Formats: sequence, C-alpha cells, structure tokens
Amino acid sequence: MTTTATRSRQLGAQGPKVFPIALGCMGMSGMYGATDEAESLATIHAAIDAGVTLLDTGDFYGMGLNEMLIGRALHFHRDQVLLSVKFGAQRGPNGAWLGYDARPAAVKTALAYSLRRLGVDYIDIYRPSRLDPNVPIEDTIGAIAEMVQAGYVRHIGLSEVGPETIRRAAAVHPIVDLQIEYALVSRKPEAKIFPVLEELGIAATTYGTLSRGLLSGSQPAASGDFRAYLPRFTGENLNRNRQIVERLKEMAAAKGVTPVQLAVAWALAKQSFIVPIIGARTRAQLAESLGALQVKLTAEEIAALEAAVPAGAVAGTRYDEMQMRNLDSEK
Repeated sequence: MTTTATRSRQLGAQGPKVFPIALGCMGMSGMYGATDEAESLATIHAAIDAGVTLLDTGDFYGMGLNEMLIGRALHFHRDQVLLSVKFGAQRGPNGAWLGYDARPAAVKTALAYSLRRLGVDYIDIYRPSRLDPNVPIEDTIGAIAEMVQAGYVRHIGLSEVGPETIRRAAAVHPIVDLQIEYALVSRKPEAKIFPVLEELGIAATTYGTLSRGLLSGSQPAASGDFRAYLPRFTGENLNRNRQIVERLKEMAAAKGVTPVQLAVAWALAKQSFIVPIIGARTRAQLAESLGALQVKLTAEEIAALEAAVPAGAVAGTRYDEMQMRNLDSEK
C-alpha cells in the first residue's frame, strides 16, 4: 500500500489543527451495549499515543459518565488533546430522549457541569447537539461566544444543522466545524451542506463513517444497543443492506485492506476539510481504523467504490422517523 501523509487538518479558517482522524467516545458509555471501562481507558491512551488529538463526547452520553471517563483518561494528557463536547439533549432517568434545550442559561449551566465532570478549565470546541426549535441559533451561539470571551471555551462548533442555520450561526461568531453523519451510504451533505462549509471556511468532523457499524458487518448487541431501533438495522432493511456490505468486502479484499479501512480512507479522500470521527471502543478497532491512513485511493478507485456502493442503495433512514423529522440538517 502507498502511504497517505498523515498531515494535520485544520478545523476551519480560524480553528486548530488536528490529527486527520478523531476518536468518538460515545460507545464507551453505553449506546452500543455493555462496555469495559479498562479497555475504554486503554483505547483513549492508545489513540493519544498514536497521535490522535481530537476527542469527541456529549454531556448526555451515559448521563455524564462519558465525560467522567474522559476526565480520568486525561489526567496527565490534557495538553495533548482537544476536547469536543456536545450539549443540549435532554434525557430522563430511564434514558428517554426528551428534546433539546439550548437557551442561553441552559448553555452556561451545561458548560459548568461539563467542566467539572471532565476536570478541566476549558473546553476546546463546544457545540449544541441539535438545533433547539424554540431558540434562535443566534441566541445559543451568542451565549457560547460569551463563554469564549470568559475563557471557558476556545472554539464553537455546530452539529446536524442545515445551510441556513450554519450561515446564521457564522454571522454571530466564527464556527470551526460542523459535526454531521457522512459515509458511503450517507452522502446527502455533499449536495447543499459541504458547499456552504467550503464557502465559509468551516470544517466537517464526520461521524457514522461505518454507518454505526453497518459497513463493518457489526450486529446490534442483545441488550442496551440503540441500533436495534434504527431502520437500517431492522427487518428486511438489514437483509438488503448486507448485500451492500458484501460488495464493500469484495472491493476491500481486492485492495488488500479491510472494509473498515476502505470506508474510512474514502471519507479522508473526499475532502481535505473532513476529519472522520471513529467510534472505536477497543484498541483493536482503533488500530484497524488508523490503518486507513496508509490507504491511498485514486479518483478512479473512488468512483468505482461509489458506483459499487451507491448512496441510494441503502435501505432505511439513518435515524428513526421522529428524529429524522427533527433534524435541521435534513430540511
């Protein structure tokens, strides 16, 4: 294989430079079934040792437990990493999703608790997890901007919002990145969202590169795995999507790489402003994903891959009907 340079990528025109792959920590605190704290800590440390500089979390992952986990992992490594934190999602004691709260007072309250759970003095990139339909984005971004001025936040990001919201937010304060799902089978951002990011000098930190494990052949755990409720993993949709996985496996084998590495390499090759967020929960998964940095794809190979795994071939939406309806990025 030909080595792809692991040059850092910049988060927006005014943001920091980061390693080309980020580590998403959500799965280390539930969502995909049982977790192993010791392995999670070892995976975070292995990522830092490998050069990964951006860690992503949300204050609602594990009801704050994910932030506490990262806080323990970073006890001696704070200066080596950048922390990206999402806030705003409201959850009940039973784990139910209750909507979003991005009012200015809620922004500052959530930030105060995240700083305490993480054990840090500032957060590098702070972002609302979704657009709060009851609060103008200007008010939310304005509140975070006040926290930037106060030194508690370094940069502002967005998550799963569309072109109009991106423009309105950027008019209030520089935005360094948009976090959004993007994969071989989730290519909708290419049409309207990525052009706006390029125009405004905003990066994309993309999650779901493997469509939550669909492209790696991963199956939902017996319990505690929210993928069991996602349309792409249920019923006839899953059977149809397995055919896509087989095509990806064939192309990866021909290239001498794994399907995971091919999918991640594709995302890296698409745009220089993209930083894929890899949700590795083990050191083995992390090592496999980082192997994508050694994979170089030609324009012809990218075209062949997209023809073999067309975005429109995937069966089922990426979230359930209610969540899809509430996503500003899908409007």
